[in-house]
Amino acid sequence: MSQEIRNLEPKALWNKFADLNQVPRPSKKEDKVIEFMKDFGKSLGLETFEDEIRNVIIRKPATPGMENRKGIVLQGHLDMVCQKNNSTEFDFDTQGIDMYVDGDWVRARGTTLGADNGLGVATIMAILESKDIPHPAIDALFTIDEETGMTGALNLKGGVLQGEILLNLDTEEDDEIDIGCAGGIDVTATRAYKLEEVPEGSVGYSINVRGLNGGHSGMDINKGLGNANKIMNRLLFDGFENFGLQVAEINGGSLRNAIPRESVAQVIVAGMYDEAFAFDMQEIINDIKAEYRTMEPNLTIEINKTDLPAQVMDLGVQEGLLRALYAAHNGVYRMSPDMADLVETSNNVARVIVKEGQITVQCLTRSSVESSKFDLANALRSAFELMGCEVNFSGSYPGWTPNVNSPILKVLTDIYQKQNGEAPKVVACHAGLECGILGTNYPGMDMISFGPTIHGAHSPDERASISSSQKFWKFVLEILQNIPTKE
Repeated sequence: MSQEIRNLEPKALWNKFADLNQVPRPSKKEDKVIEFMKDFGKSLGLETFEDEIRNVIIRKPATPGMENRKGIVLQGHLDMVCQKNNSTEFDFDTQGIDMYVDGDWVRARGTTLGADNGLGVATIMAILESKDIPHPAIDALFTIDEETGMTGALNLKGGVLQGEILLNLDTEEDDEIDIGCAGGIDVTATRAYKLEEVPEGSVGYSINVRGLNGGHSGMDINKGLGNANKIMNRLLFDGFENFGLQVAEINGGSLRNAIPRESVAQVIVAGMYDEAFAFDMQEIINDIKAEYRTMEPNLTIEINKTDLPAQVMDLGVQEGLLRALYAAHNGVYRMSPDMADLVETSNNVARVIVKEGQITVQCLTRSSVESSKFDLANALRSAFELMGCEVNFSGSYPGWTPNVNSPILKVLTDIYQKQNGEAPKVVACHAGLECGILGTNYPGMDMISFGPTIHGAHSPDERASISSSQKFWKFVLEILQNIPTKE
């Protein structure tokens, strides 16, 4: 890690981020970072504990003169999305993130940076450690498994938190104040299939889709980015329709909350179609690359001859799968009729695995409207059930309904206006913030979400703006001084 990171301003924030990023913290593997955070709180002599699900809570009393202010909850999540480039050798379970400075940006070498939500967590740590920042009584809430199930927020019981106001530090544009978010549900389709022997006279091919931008499957879903699973399916569908292509394996995408960047398939065609198949595929590749030339200039699609696989899919099941994947909606399903430019409902066809007699397709469906969320989830279920899959819904969590009359919203908008000479954008986001979930057990809590500018979250292109972090830090400090008094 570059020492430059620790010399950035504000040093209190960047040093805590550097410390945090040396601790492995993949989603569902947070043991090390939980112990790190508990040791940190105890080292400060603050009340520190974990709840039944392993969220960490650290309490800090109000500074002198602030005892009459409402108590606040400063909240961030401990886990991070672990994505890397194929060419990068990196073990997220054991290694710390390798960071460097690139102009106004902090980046990681070939991996996600962990600024989502590491910068928010580091901000809270810096405030807890400080001796000269005025603030009311603080409950610092560090949740687990936000990225792959919202497990920490979903299992936080009522009565644990003492604050009346929650400041969630987990959004990614520094001129926005968030007052609402989408809920989500995992849609998983599975089916077994019979393996068939490879016909004599067949030719083996590998198809590789790579070089896509990827990105956050909520915040970036409206950008027209390429989805490697859908692109691969176009190629396979055409090859099957015109040349009887048969699939041996497919391995596409990674995490539900990341737009798929890569997909690899092993296929066969009859030797008699060899030249025609290669020519036709190149025509389709040229068309796809032309379609995506603006948004995905680095898209690469390669088709190469390989050794024949041992076995291939049953043709009947294969046809059903390719048609179901074609029918499965990907991208924006409905825009909000109430908030301009807000995606209401969307789906990400995140993961497609075909191997050794088993099909698995994983999607993440998001919506700020519960009925619309299940409408799209049922449409996906129908497509996959028609080809014989078993479809399960899991991990459902609610959205966060905007409250334009929120008292803490007025505090933040007034401070932002004073500091920046213009009003902030008051928005709702198409991502799964924890506020809506936390609000189910704390219905009277006034909630707001904001954060520094982070681009490329959930991809190896993730980067955090240095100047924005300075702006964000100044904003946070003044918010702490202006928390309303108790009623």
